[in-house]
This record gives sequence, C-alpha cells and structure tokens, in this order.
Amino acid sequence: MIKAKINFDKKIRNWDGFGFNYVQTSMTKDYDKFPQDYGGFSILPDKKRREILNMVFGVNGLKPGLIKMFLDPLHQDNPKGKFDHETTTQWMTYFVREGLKQTRSRGEDLKVLTTLYGPPAWATKQRELRGRDLDPQRKYDLAEYMIDWLTYLRQNDIPVKYLSLHNQGDKPYEYPEDGSGKLGDRIDYNGYWPPDQVVDFLTFLKPMLEKHGLEGIGLTPGETSRWHYFSEYGYAAAIEENEEALNNLGLITSHGFHKAPFSEWFGEQRSTGVDRLRAERSDLHAWVGSSSWLDMSAKFLKEIYGNIYTAKVNGYIPWAGLQRPQHWEGKEWNPGTAFKIRENGTYEVQKGYYYYKQACRAGQPGMAVADTIVVDKQVFAMAFAKNGTNNPDAFIIINLWDKKDKNMKIEIKGHHSDKLEAYRTTDDEKELYSYIGKYSIDGSHLEYKSPASSVTTFYCTE
Repeated sequence: MIKAKINFDKKIRNWDGFGFNYVQTSMTKDYDKFPQDYGGFSILPDKKRREILNMVFGVNGLKPGLIKMFLDPLHQDNPKGKFDHETTTQWMTYFVREGLKQTRSRGEDLKVLTTLYGPPAWATKQRELRGRDLDPQRKYDLAEYMIDWLTYLRQNDIPVKYLSLHNQGDKPYEYPEDGSGKLGDRIDYNGYWPPDQVVDFLTFLKPMLEKHGLEGIGLTPGETSRWHYFSEYGYAAAIEENEEALNNLGLITSHGFHKAPFSEWFGEQRSTGVDRLRAERSDLHAWVGSSSWLDMSAKFLKEIYGNIYTAKVNGYIPWAGLQRPQHWEGKEWNPGTAFKIRENGTYEVQKGYYYYKQACRAGQPGMAVADTIVVDKQVFAMAFAKNGTNNPDAFIIINLWDKKDKNMKIEIKGHHSDKLEAYRTTDDEKELYSYIGKYSIDGSHLEYKSPASSVTTFYCTE
C-alpha cells in the first residue's frame, strides 16, 4: 500500500480561497466594430446565464471566494477625456454583481482583484494598443485611469480589495525592436513593466489611492507569467531593495502557469520570490491571478497542487472560466475551462468544471492549508483545515497514473470527525464530482483505492 499522511494540526498557511475570472474585452482594437465578449454571456438567454451563475456561485456550485476583473485599455480616449467604464465591461460586471448576490445571500462575501490588462494607447510611447513601453510623462494619468475604475467599482458595491499593476508585463522579448503592439497578429493586451517601473508605481500610487478615499485597496506588483519569472527577472529583488515599495505592497501576485508535462524528475513552480519578500514581511499573502486548466484532466489538480505547496500561495484564480472560442482571435493557448459558450446561445459544461469543484469546495476562504505526505511518484494530496470556520476539514487525493488504481493507507491527524463523505471525478468522465459514499477513519487511518486518473475529495463530516 502507498503510505500517505494528512495532518490537519500542522497548518502551513492561511487560505484566502479559490477564485473565478470572467473575461470580456481582451483583444479588440475597436469595440464598436468588434464588441468582444469572450465570456459569452451576451449571447446566452437569461435562463442559461442563471444556470451558469448557480453552478459557479450557488450553494451546490463552486462557491469561489475570489474574483479577478480586468481593466481593459478602452475606458478613456485621451488622458483628459470622459471615462466609459460600462461599454467594455458590462457582462463582466453583471457576472460579478449577480454572483455577489448569491454569495452574500448565504452570509459570505467575495474579494476582488482587478488587473490592468494593458495601458491605453495614449499612455504608451508607441501611442498604440499593446505598445510595449509606458510613456513616463503619462504615468500619473495612467494612475488616475486605474483610480477612476476603482472608484467606479466601489460606487457599484463591488468589493474590490486589490489593484494589480499589469498582466504578464514581464516579457519585453515578445515585441519588435520598436516596441510596436502587433495586435493585428492576434495577441491580447499587455505591455512591458520592468521592475523599476513596478517599484515606482508602488511608491507613488498608494498615496494617490489614499487621497481619493481608497485606503482599503492594496497594491500588488502585477502578474508575471510564471512564478519563477517573478524572481528571475528581478521583480522580487527590486521590491525588496526599496523600503517604501516593500511597505506599500498589499499582496504578492503572479500567474501560476507551469504546464510542464508530468514527470517524476521535475518539480513544480518556485517560491523563491515569495520567500524573499516574506523574509522581510511575513504578513504578505500571495495569489495566483491566472493559471491553466491544462487538458482538464487530473493534471489540472496537480497544477493547483504545485502552486499551493511549492509556490506557497494563499489564493488561486485560474484563467477564464467561460470561453467563447469565436471571440478569441487566433489560437487560444489555454483552451481548458469550466464552460464553453456556443454561438447558437447554448453552453457546454466542461470536465474542467468538475475537477475544479473538487478543489474549490474543499478549500473555502478562511481555512488553512494543511501538511500532506504521499510516498509515491504519481499520487499527490492537498488538505485544508477548518481553521475556526464552519467548513469541514477536507483533503484531496490526486492520482495521475493512468494505468492502474492505487491502494493507499492514509494516516489522518487532527481531524474533527471520524466520519467522511467523498466525491470523485475521473478522466473517463464516468464520475463527475460524483458522490461515492461514506467512509470511516479506523483509529487514525483510512484505506482507500484511488482509481487511475482520478481526483477524490474527502470531507470530515460531523
């Protein structure tokens, strides 16, 4: 038998929750000519929208605690112009508002991270969308652009908690030498944010937020495309070396894309940059702002495992949970998702939804990540301790081996009940977050046969 250990008494870090991301405007140059809605709610009848909202925010749905909302670069034509925060965001904000109603109806709430998808054309040296370089003369205007959006969210009772400075702004090598945007080559909005620019914004933007009555909103360093880029490209070091920037930081963020083929010879995401900043400020939390659903198999849960146990995050938000393929120009590099929206006004629930449900419901906001050990190269475990919440202790067994079942003997410590209830999703789709029955802990152990290519969540019921 494979030996494993779940220790709810050993809490690794506090857990802020799993999240969801509705993407509306991500690539279009002219919203009048191409009113992009990648999330697809605009073409669904209200009944279908309500079904999806229930599957995400309802009592029996995913129950996310975190939300990511993009600030696209089309809200203002010029730095002194009138703001239009509604046209390019109406379906994203609708999704969040309706989800918020359902979440609050059960006495819970959401935390919103809003991310600048890319600077407006007027804020770049190139004066075009996806221009590589921010014009330093426009940095305060860009700050006002972000502040006006935050104010709009607050006025609409959307609980925005953090402002993220950029989305994958860590890749200057993806532009031609002149820094032109190449949106015509079907690439989504982004710009380049070198570490010194991130530090600069962290130092001057916080006082501006306070001046506008936005004291409760924390700043993040933006979202590099990988955790190891946050360290290797100099972002963590630059923040660590600037005391004011370090003190003004409210949350560490990055994308959690790893996407490496599973192998026993290689590890997951790195926590080097997170460790560096936490050595100076142990209070800092870290969130994944976007990450891949991979092929929507059990490997997706391994991607989550790596972000939690190796990159050491406190929250996890995957890339777009609703995808309308016809509204992504060119190849979508991360086609895995929870829902596919079709042009005929229908939708399909993807296998990724059921796999995400295994994690999302287990790791509710306010819980704690608990210690796990598995002595096997294809099996992994995640655990969340109740940590004073009303949620049950829960642990997740991930079996990546596609050739056979795995017999396990799991030692469980610190649990609040000997009674367990289990749900399972399998790659063959015979089980999709299916209830598989009640289990009992015999003394301190549970014997369990984990099916090939499966994920099982156990809840300690009272």
